[in-house]
Amino acid sequence: MNKENYLKLVEELLHHDQLYYEKSAPEISDFEYDQKLKFVEEIEKDHPEWVLPFSPTQRVAEQPSQGFAQVQHEVPMLSLSNTYSREEVEDFVKRMHKLLERENIEFSCELKMDGIACSLRYENGVLTRALTRGNGKVGDDITANIKTIKSLPLKLKGAFPDVLEVRGEVYMPIHVFEAYNRENDHTFVNPRNAAAGSLKLLDARITAKRKLEIVCYGIANPSEASISTQYEVHSYLKDLGLPACREEHFAKCTSIDEVFTFIDSIEKKRATLPFEIDGVVIKVNALKDHPRLGSTGKSPRWAVAYKYAAEQAVTVIKEITVQVGRTGVLTPVAELEPVFVSGSTISRATLHNQDEITRKDIRVGDTVVIEKGGDVIPKVVSVVTEKRPAGTTPWTMPDYCPACGEEIEQREGEVAYRCVNPSCTSQSLRRIIFFASRSALDIEHLGEKVVKKLYDLELVTKISDIYRLTREDLLLVEGFKEKSASNLIESIESSKEVSLTQLIIGLQIPFVGAGTAELLAEEAGDLDGLKALSEEQLICIDGIGEKVSDSVIQFFSNPAHLQEIEELQELGVHPIHVVKEKKRHPFFEGKTFVLTGTMAEFTRTEAADIIKGYGGKVSSSVSKKTDYLLAGEEAGSKLEKAEKLGITILSEEDFLNLIKEEQ
Repeated sequence: MNKENYLKLVEELLHHDQLYYEKSAPEISDFEYDQKLKFVEEIEKDHPEWVLPFSPTQRVAEQPSQGFAQVQHEVPMLSLSNTYSREEVEDFVKRMHKLLERENIEFSCELKMDGIACSLRYENGVLTRALTRGNGKVGDDITANIKTIKSLPLKLKGAFPDVLEVRGEVYMPIHVFEAYNRENDHTFVNPRNAAAGSLKLLDARITAKRKLEIVCYGIANPSEASISTQYEVHSYLKDLGLPACREEHFAKCTSIDEVFTFIDSIEKKRATLPFEIDGVVIKVNALKDHPRLGSTGKSPRWAVAYKYAAEQAVTVIKEITVQVGRTGVLTPVAELEPVFVSGSTISRATLHNQDEITRKDIRVGDTVVIEKGGDVIPKVVSVVTEKRPAGTTPWTMPDYCPACGEEIEQREGEVAYRCVNPSCTSQSLRRIIFFASRSALDIEHLGEKVVKKLYDLELVTKISDIYRLTREDLLLVEGFKEKSASNLIESIESSKEVSLTQLIIGLQIPFVGAGTAELLAEEAGDLDGLKALSEEQLICIDGIGEKVSDSVIQFFSNPAHLQEIEELQELGVHPIHVVKEKKRHPFFEGKTFVLTGTMAEFTRTEAADIIKGYGGKVSSSVSKKTDYLLAGEEAGSKLEKAEKLGITILSEEDFLNLIKEEQ
């Protein structure tokens, strides 16, 4: 294989990406595509000097990031002003006429996606950086995570300027969100939260599994492109191969009546869209008018967002049932008379907890207003008390777990009631489902329905049983044949070598999410190191507080948990070690640092990484155990506390000098 053939193969894969993601007209099967991709990976291993920055293999980083660098936006990312009534939209239009001193003003209208805004920088057509909005002036560098979005090209096509900064919105499609929540005990409240949480993961390999999407709708500096209106932006971006608004999702309007016609037409389609929107954005169409109109401190004057009211419906609560999650938390659920709202028939709605039920005085038999709106999960908004039947009584949480019959408890300081029986059937089943899900070990072919079948047949009653399964066991299960049994066994075998972060997530330690799991993996290095983490070590990890530290210590103090981990190890589950390269530095080694304020040369995350790299520890709070406080500009209460305790204060200049001495 020579370099020319390698380049042709990369271009071929980019062509197939375009057909699949832009035109929905694939020419080859997924299997054929994957085989070609594997071939490219093999070539790049043999010839790393050939690797192109836009090769399809470069979408997912091999190692977790050490944190998000903060980068200044070249053009500030401003937030839109919101309007909630037609009168406010009319006021906006009148204001534009007055400021521009003319009557014939065109407006470009488009969907207001309910996602996470980001900025994409392309240099010579190649994606080089992606930032979150942040505070509008400075955003987090999320390039590694953005590259996992397969519909986003790493290389533009057609004619493009040397530098192009594109604005877009990252979102999680509704069907992906619903599938994720089914597998993960409703971890996220809505798709927007799911997208935000996924973009903030330090391990892009986990982000890739969240199946995020993006729509591009703007250019930071329109003078970079040969277009004159916002209406043209959408087709311009599409011609470059970027995922842009579909034609029916944007419009050019010459009057306020046309603006409202578009708003009304989109509202009718809203329930059928495969993604969440919360309104329509209205922009002055002529790009030359934008600089003239300018902006306020945080919003452009040339655009405004009209937000839809959440859709509601009235129905009756037939019964209140209780679900037991994988952590033992009991969640009350309203069983409803089916009612159609926001594009689907709703028959259940979460009631969250006992406090919420008491606050709203929700009872069985009540007529209630439910809402789907911006949240995919339906919720009860209020009770129509005048329609309440006679003889109803306030609802209270049962004294016993509905799954196992054991007593339940409410821990001090917690709203939740939980079943603390480690052998609770509902918890056990949910824990196994989560362990195999995309969020944890991502064991292909071991979805919720399969786990339930295996659990009912008592083939898998705890996590480690997954690795005891044989092909013969699976052939006893309804729906399994030789091929499907072999596929599942292969997937289980492959899952034995996951990242330590994924395994920590799969262990389901209370209060430990994906971000915290990454911090623990970085500190521990391997599974044995994880089990041995002391309270002092945990408290010194920047980003881990006392609550999480106590939870981790308690988890690994439980003999049942330790036995399960030991069984996993004996069965061949060996997570990939996180290699930590540390240089010895007598000033840093073994010392505990606390960081506060803003620094000119580093973000706090970067400074923390340097300290850890030299053998030091970083804590989030000042105490008598703190050795040094590294204080930047605008240091606050931590500086005051450190001074009172007599802790040595380091300036950024002191810190830089120490590093230079070592170098």
